[in-house]
Amino acid sequence: MLKIRLSRAGKKDNAFFRLVLTEHTAAAKHGYKKVLGFYNPFTKEFKIKDLEEIKKYLSNWVQLTPRVEKIMKANNIEL
Repeated sequence: MLKIRLSRAGKKDNAFFRLVLTEHTAAAKHGYKKVLGFYNPFTKEFKIKDLEEIKKYLSNWVQLTPRVEKIMKANNIEL
C-alpha cells in the first residue's frame, strides 16, 4: 500500500521534512518514489508542489499518514 508521509532531512537541530509518496513498508528516508512537498516545523511553512497530483493519488487508494493529515488541516488544505 502506498502512503503519503514525512521524511526527515536537514542537519541535527535544524530539521525539515519532505512530503513523500512511498510504500508503507519502505524506509521513509531513502525508499520514496516521489517528493510531493516540504514542511519546516520551525517556521510552520508547508509547501505542496502540485495539489492536483496529490488529489489524484488519493483517489487511487493512496493514504495519508495521521501526521500529514493533521498538518494539512492546520494549513487549511482541503482534499
